[in-house]
Amino acid sequence: MFDVIIAGGGPTGSMLASELRLQGVQVLVLEKLVEPVPYVRSLGLHARSIEVMDQRGLLDRFLALGKQYPIRGFFAAIDKPAPERLNTTHPYVLGIRQPVTDRLLAERATELGAEIRRGCELTGLTQDDDGVTAELAHGTRLRCRYLVGCDGGRSTVRKLLGVGFPGEPSRVETLLGEMEVGVPPEEVAAVVAEVRTTEKRFGLGPFGDKVFRVVVPADGMAEDRSVPPTLEDFKRQLRATAGTDFGVHSPRWLSRFGDATRLAERFRVGRVLLAGDAAHVHPPLGGQGLNVGIQDAFNLGWKLAAEVGGWAPAGLLDSYHTERHPVAADVLNNTRAQMELTSTEPGPRAMLRLVAELMDFEEVNRYLIEKLIGTAIRYDFGEGHDLLGRRLRDVRLKKGRVYEQMRGGRGLLLDQTGRLSVAGWAGRVDHVVDVSEELDVPAVLLRPDGHVAWVGEDQQDLIAPLGRWFGAAAT
Repeated sequence: MFDVIIAGGGPTGSMLASELRLQGVQVLVLEKLVEPVPYVRSLGLHARSIEVMDQRGLLDRFLALGKQYPIRGFFAAIDKPAPERLNTTHPYVLGIRQPVTDRLLAERATELGAEIRRGCELTGLTQDDDGVTAELAHGTRLRCRYLVGCDGGRSTVRKLLGVGFPGEPSRVETLLGEMEVGVPPEEVAAVVAEVRTTEKRFGLGPFGDKVFRVVVPADGMAEDRSVPPTLEDFKRQLRATAGTDFGVHSPRWLSRFGDATRLAERFRVGRVLLAGDAAHVHPPLGGQGLNVGIQDAFNLGWKLAAEVGGWAPAGLLDSYHTERHPVAADVLNNTRAQMELTSTEPGPRAMLRLVAELMDFEEVNRYLIEKLIGTAIRYDFGEGHDLLGRRLRDVRLKKGRVYEQMRGGRGLLLDQTGRLSVAGWAGRVDHVVDVSEELDVPAVLLRPDGHVAWVGEDQQDLIAPLGRWFGAAAT
C-alpha cells in the first residue's frame, strides 16, 4: 500500500509529491502521458510562487533558467507601471516556460524519493474506511491511504467522485501556438501594437530562434477542442484580426483554449482530494492558473502528511478546502472581470477605460496586482494581529533569512525574545532565536506553508496555536 497516490504529473502533482516526501510520505505519481507535452501554456511564476520556491530551496534552479520582468500589464492587459511598496522581496515576474517548470518540479520530486510512472492512466477508484483502490487503464489495481486528483480541468478523479463543477462553459475561443513568421520583426511589432489597442486577446511575441508565440481570437467554437487547430486556421484568424497572416509557417505546435470558468463544489471527499485545474478552471488572463495550482499543493502537502503521520489535529485536512476554495473563487472572479474588460463591445470598452484611470491611483494598482501575484491572501484564523493568517514575507535576520530556515517543510517559531519554547512539538516545529529589524513583533509561529499562525510573546498563549496546527504535544 502507498501512503498517497497522485493522479497527474504536472506542476501541481509534482509540487505536492515533493511536499509529501519532505515529511517521509511514500508517494506514487501516475501520469497518463508517456512524454511531457511541448505546449507552453504558462509563461512564468508570480511572486507568491517564487516565494514558495525560495522557502524550499529551489529558487536558484528557476532563476538560472528564467528571466525577471517588471510586474506590469497583467490585469486585463492594462499597461500600468509596477506598483510601489509590494510586500515581497521578489517584486518581479519570473519568465520561465511551463515545460521547464514541469521538468524542474518533477526532478525535485524524484530527488526526494517520489516514484513517477508515465503512461499510467487512472480510470476508476473506490474508497473505504482504510484507503483507496485506484484502477488503471491496463487493468492494474493499486492501493493507497489517500489519493489526490491533480489531473487537469477534465479531471477523471473529479468525475469519478461525482463532485459538481458549476460555472460557465466557454463562450469564446483563442488559438495559441509557436511558429515562424515571414516578415521582419519590426513589422510584426508595429501591427501588434496597433491591433492591441482594441483587441487584448491578440499578440505575437518573439520566442527565440526566429519563432514567435502567436495568440489570436477564433471566431467560432470548435466541435472538439481537444483537436489541435491547423496552420490554415491560424492564418485565417490572423487575417481577420490583423489584416495579415504575417507569412506564418513552420509551426512547432498549435493548440486552442476557451474561457470556461468552473469551481469544484468540494476539494475533499473522504480520502480523495482535488488540487490545481482539477478543482478550478478559468481563462489564462493574469497568468494565475499554474501558480494557483502550485500554491494549492503547498497548502495541502503538509496537512496531508500530518494525516498520514498520525499527528494531524482534528479538522486540519478539512482546512485545505476551507482555505483554498475561497482563494480559487476569488481567482475565478478576477478572471471573469478581466475577460469582460477584453471585449471589444462599447460597454466593456468604457469600463476598461475607467479601470485604467482608477489604476493610476497607487492603492488601486497595488490592490489589483496583489490579487494576481498571490501576496494578498489571508486565511481566516480568527481575530488577532494583522499578520495572522497572512504569509510572512522573507525578512532578513541577524543570521540569515526566514525562508532559509524553512527548507525542511516544518513549522517555525521565530523568537526574537529568546524566552519561548516548542518543547513537546520540537519534532514538528523548528525554534529559531534571532532578531530582524524588519519584524516589529516579539515572535511569530509559522505553519510549514509560511502563513502566520500566532503572534505574541507569552508562552501560555503559544500552547493553543501549537496544538491547533501541530497536534498534541509529544510526551
